[in-house]
Amino acid sequence: MVAAGRGTGTGLSRRGFGRLAAAGTGFLALGRPALAQAVPIRLLLDWRLEGLSALFLAAQEKGYFGAEGLDVVIEPGVGSRLVPSRIAAGEFDAGFGDINALVRLRDGKPGYDLKAVMMVHDRPPFAVIGRRSRGITAMPASLEGRKLGAPAADASFAQWPLFKTLNRIDDSRIRLETIGFAVREPMLASGEVDGIFGFGPSATAILTARGVPADDIVVLTMADHGVVLYGNAVMVSPKLAADQPGAVRGLVRALIRGMREVSTHPDAAVQMLGRRSDAAQPEVERQRLAAMLQQNVLTPHVREHGLGGLDPARWQQALDQLAMVQPLRDRAKAGDAFTPAFLPAKEERLF
Repeated sequence: MVAAGRGTGTGLSRRGFGRLAAAGTGFLALGRPALAQAVPIRLLLDWRLEGLSALFLAAQEKGYFGAEGLDVVIEPGVGSRLVPSRIAAGEFDAGFGDINALVRLRDGKPGYDLKAVMMVHDRPPFAVIGRRSRGITAMPASLEGRKLGAPAADASFAQWPLFKTLNRIDDSRIRLETIGFAVREPMLASGEVDGIFGFGPSATAILTARGVPADDIVVLTMADHGVVLYGNAVMVSPKLAADQPGAVRGLVRALIRGMREVSTHPDAAVQMLGRRSDAAQPEVERQRLAAMLQQNVLTPHVREHGLGGLDPARWQQALDQLAMVQPLRDRAKAGDAFTPAFLPAKEERLF
């Protein structure tokens, strides 16, 4: 089991992590198999417990993992781009991370076969978030002449080379400042920077909670400006996929049920987050979850084709865009980062 102390730096108390770990094994009372018979899975989130991570908590609390014979322990993460490398290092069996970082990992480690098995961010939340009062508008060119803050490991900032190329932005006229995740929204709210990189729905919820008027917030969502990439996906280690394919299928089924639970009962999902994280603010999480579901997860494409898959033609376009800013050494190997083999039938994935 992952040490409880790691959670304290991400808004999850030691007491909360104890509940988090215990929840993964709490299905004995529901008549599920004994713990010794369950398949243990250590799963890393992209970030601390907030918003969309409620789907993982729902799969625990509602017994969906247990119903599949799984003993899942969840740990908060420190960034979606780091998830693939931590699974590759053997720290975790599964994770929720950036599929674009996974493509790069596969290209840099051609002998490693880590794959995503369930797409979640059909429309990525990558964005530059600014304020009208600081001169930023809905036009990407308005970023020129501004001061932008970005955590070095931020997934949205990783796509800045592509975004600025597609939109012909002269970044020599932009002041980029490396800042920490924790101070990103506060610095924008206080006017220390004109814009920040981050996930649009999350940043908007935090900024409004800090008193920034909603009509002063401008979200330049990269997907609205030419970026066709996907976002976060559920990925599993090659060992888990090879040794326990049934467990991987069960993990995906349980998470689909978790997604259905939080999309149907968002208020209960927010309460769930509050029970697990001392840092959760109910109204912020409610706004963040609703926006993420509507804008990034349950898109028109997902409602028509089902949650978890991807469009092959769009995937090839995404690989083209990744190669625009950094050539892929082995496109076929790097691009084989997703497999639909563990997804249930389409009918079971419709929302």
